[in-house]
Amino acid sequence: MPAKMKTSVAFAAAPTTSFDPSNPFIVQGDRSILVEVDNPKYAEARDALAPFAELEKSPEHIHTYRISNLSLWNAAAAGITADEMVAVLQRYTKFPIPGNLPADIAESVSRYGRIRLEKTADGLRLVCADRPLLEEIVRQKKVNIYLGERIDDVSFAIAPEHRGVIKIALITIGYPAEDLAGYTEGAALPMTLREVAATGLPFHVRDYQREAADVFHAGGDVRGGSGVIVLPCGAGKTIVGITAMCLLQKSTLVLTTSITAVKQWRREILDKTTLNEGEVKEYTGEIKEIGPVTVATYQIITYRPDKTEEFPHFGIFEKQDWGLIIYDEVHLLPAPVFRVTAQIQARRRLGLTATLIREDGREGDVFSLIGPKKYDVPWRDLEGKGWIATAACAEIRVALPDDATRMAYAVADHRAKFRIASENPAKDDVVAELLDQYREQRVIIIGQYLDQLKSLAARFGIPLITGATGNAEREILYNQFRSGEVRHLVLSKVGNFAIDLPDANVLIQVSGTFGSRQEEAQRLGRVLRPKSDGGDAAFFSIVTRDTRELDFAHHRQMFLTEQGYAYEILDAKEVVHARNRITHAEGV
Repeated sequence: MPAKMKTSVAFAAAPTTSFDPSNPFIVQGDRSILVEVDNPKYAEARDALAPFAELEKSPEHIHTYRISNLSLWNAAAAGITADEMVAVLQRYTKFPIPGNLPADIAESVSRYGRIRLEKTADGLRLVCADRPLLEEIVRQKKVNIYLGERIDDVSFAIAPEHRGVIKIALITIGYPAEDLAGYTEGAALPMTLREVAATGLPFHVRDYQREAADVFHAGGDVRGGSGVIVLPCGAGKTIVGITAMCLLQKSTLVLTTSITAVKQWRREILDKTTLNEGEVKEYTGEIKEIGPVTVATYQIITYRPDKTEEFPHFGIFEKQDWGLIIYDEVHLLPAPVFRVTAQIQARRRLGLTATLIREDGREGDVFSLIGPKKYDVPWRDLEGKGWIATAACAEIRVALPDDATRMAYAVADHRAKFRIASENPAKDDVVAELLDQYREQRVIIIGQYLDQLKSLAARFGIPLITGATGNAEREILYNQFRSGEVRHLVLSKVGNFAIDLPDANVLIQVSGTFGSRQEEAQRLGRVLRPKSDGGDAAFFSIVTRDTRELDFAHHRQMFLTEQGYAYEILDAKEVVHARNRITHAEGV
């Protein structure tokens, strides 16, 4: 069986007739679960449900979760059984659960692993011991085009280059394959973790980081070696990747989101392992070197002169005998990289992310091509143990400033409405109040629109970092922020990902990307790293009331709700007292 995914839930069997009117769940036959937020059992019930259900709506009092096939298959791949899932529903349901649901869950869960990919002397084979099911599957056009010769009654030959695409085809028809075909070993690369980092500071891998790497590695078994680790921003996903590298001792390609992230990965690898400068190379728009460990950006991998040409840098996947490919921020994996990833299924693949949510809906491709979710710890669990900072979140609502702006909003099209609301100049005074309250703290102001950010930077005399800021200048400003020489920064979307600013403890979000839940996760993560003084973090989102921005804000907040956080809603007039009013309610 696959290694069991880490959760905060202790699963146990429960009688199929168990229910209690004081419980928080209303379980419905369409696989939706209504959850009462104000119920005393809410927090424990939410944590028990989250491993196999997805949050769909999160108004104030009743949250709606839905059990999807993909959520069930991720749970099944992590070793959670259908009986254990049904037991959770029984334990927390208010009324008897619909009679069809246990059988429905069991049927969906049973589909994972009924088809397997295995290695043969000549290549690969697709195996299904259920002969009627196999006959049904091979008649599916999406699958049939990738089948080779029939080997016997229960298996077909598969060309190695079709290993990825046939997994995608199988998941689209509802039968995700368990890939047991193993991996190319890759070039050996001896390395160990340091006990004292190169910087001279003590270093040890946290228990959950070690456990996540061990679950991925699975002792070198074919059931390990591919999958996704889900951990909060600030929880040290980079260390999980480095620990996996040291377990495998193989040449590694790391793909990440920006040049800043490349330099951070390289710095951490050299600081925490016995590898030397000549063994860890960068492959970016600035430097193109290949080494035993190579850290590259998604941007350079997906660069091409125009849309009619091939991607010239895809060759990086073949320029070294990689034993491991790490996909940092896998929820942002660009669509073209899926194509090349489908072709390199013989390489071990580790995805790292704070959220499996993709705005393009390609979570199924991540499951098929990178692997299922292997490890997941709720953010609040790590917060409770001090591994990430305690965070208080507030949404501050402001009105449009005058009738002229309201009229411009009223007659604008949908997209323009969102921008008008996002760039509401009334937000500037709220920012002024917050900067005054937190003038001695390390504050990041982050937003979507450059004109808005330039105006804020000019008004308050704060350095601005955008995509146009040179990497050398960025590093200078980041270092000044870390040292305390600069206490406030304004960041564009470049601040969403992979910047290491551990002492940032206040984030002011003035605008965002429509309803992006993944962006909300990344931005909160900017202030969740534990503080050197043990202090808490504050996350403020400024939103224009009675506009489309408020509608999208509700969707963005769903990610925070999934992790157990809640926004306090404040009026702009209350901001002067916000620091005293914001509370971090345990279990909300």
